[in-house]
Amino acid sequence: MPEELQKNNSDGSKTGGTLSNFLEILQVVLTSLIIVWLIRSYVIQPFLVKGASMEPNFHDGNYLIVDELSYRFRSPGRGEVIVFKYPKDPSQYFIKRIVGLPGEKVVIKNKQVTIYNNANPNGLLLDERYLPSEEVTKGDVTVQLNPSEYFVMGDNRLFSSDSRSWGTLPANLIVGKAWIRAWPLEQAKVFGNN
Repeated sequence: MPEELQKNNSDGSKTGGTLSNFLEILQVVLTSLIIVWLIRSYVIQPFLVKGASMEPNFHDGNYLIVDELSYRFRSPGRGEVIVFKYPKDPSQYFIKRIVGLPGEKVVIKNKQVTIYNNANPNGLLLDERYLPSEEVTKGDVTVQLNPSEYFVMGDNRLFSSDSRSWGTLPANLIVGKAWIRAWPLEQAKVFGNN
């Protein structure tokens, strides 16, 4: 029969071993919680889509994993779907698609979006193949973006509160980009750039 080693208190009880086991478990739990907190704070974060502003690409109740790390190494790109703090109330989070980049001029007229920048001084009609062909972009808007501003719009253009109504998005309010749609399972998807 194998011998068992026990740490005994002066009164001969097994409390020392139990305390040691408890401290080990506590250390593992605390380490795990710190790792989870660091990942959720600086790498990825879950978000639940509320509302219809991003239909048909994202629906109410979709559960997303947002990549918070990529934009620490590169700038957000046109066409990417991002989560950000709403400029008029930073306690709220919005999800929209980037249309205009810093320093560009965005013109919405005749149901079309035109981008003016150094590469396209005469304007570039925006190719929005992520939208259904029947989708209409309403508005008569001209915005010159500052070096730290973005122009964002929802994919459901008729039912989206976005840069057309409340203005530009400061870069410092961007949380991250939509990376994975985790729920519902039948719509699970990993999103690339654009």
